[in-house]
Amino acid sequence: MANIIPNQAILINAIALREAKDSSEIENIVTTQERLYRALAAGSSAAADASTKEVMQYRSALRIGEALIREHGFLSVNHIIKIQTEIVGNDAGLRATPGTALVDDRTGEVVYTPPHNPAVIRQLLSNFADFYNGAATSLADMAILHYQFETIHPFLDGNGRTGRILNVLYLILKGFLDIPILYPSSYIIAHKHDYYRYLRGVTASGEWEQWILFMLDAIVATSVDTIERVREIRAELDRTVDEVRAALPRIYTRKLVETLFVHPYSKIEFLVDAVGVERKAASRYLQALEELGLLESQQVGREKLYINVRLMKILSSE
Repeated sequence: MANIIPNQAILINAIALREAKDSSEIENIVTTQERLYRALAAGSSAAADASTKEVMQYRSALRIGEALIREHGFLSVNHIIKIQTEIVGNDAGLRATPGTALVDDRTGEVVYTPPHNPAVIRQLLSNFADFYNGAATSLADMAILHYQFETIHPFLDGNGRTGRILNVLYLILKGFLDIPILYPSSYIIAHKHDYYRYLRGVTASGEWEQWILFMLDAIVATSVDTIERVREIRAELDRTVDEVRAALPRIYTRKLVETLFVHPYSKIEFLVDAVGVERKAASRYLQALEELGLLESQQVGREKLYINVRLMKILSSE
């Protein structure tokens, strides 16, 4: 389905950013699509609020992880540490203090305490990486790996977000995906109580089947949602191409329209770089597209951003 979008950057940018937002929201790091796109268009997180910065760090970590998979064809323990470092914005490394103990909700009994010796944690992560890169081949194995990583709990912060990035990288590594556009985080948010209940069920009483089925359901639901979103983006892209070509034939190029989809919050510099026109021409193009009703301008600090309002409606819908 991803191949129906000719410019893959449109999907990777849009869906990966949605994943960054949803995965962070599971950890109660909440921002909005609009804040994220404004920060990205500005080219810096300096003016962004703390939650938006953390979500942007997640997105950056996802890109780093994908690049490592493409370059090496595997993920090492050091690669995993590199991904987590980008997520949290520090290089604290592996945890050397006790992790959060897992407590039975009914009895108050401690069911599980994660290891805290860095040597033991590294050894367990090495075992995780061996299975991840080697014998694991199925979606059920991905569920097992996710549980394994969460119980090792190797870092002081960012374990959940790192684990969710490892899920999508696994799908690429094992050939289930060509590009990173399938993320179960939205499903986990909608079923957060069940997610933690089934994780605890494996630890407390070895209830693997319910946990694995939950993760498979997450993959199915996310796949269906992603396919529908891809179709909507393609339909909107085609519609916009037709409108611009008919109303503004003197400025129309396919590259111009695609740039508005790669960057839903666009600006003069984006058109200069992508289309190869002068700043004055890029400014005229954006104004003409706004007059046509395709864009909506917004002043952010010293610069003006142009919002692809119909695309943002698709990207922001639940």
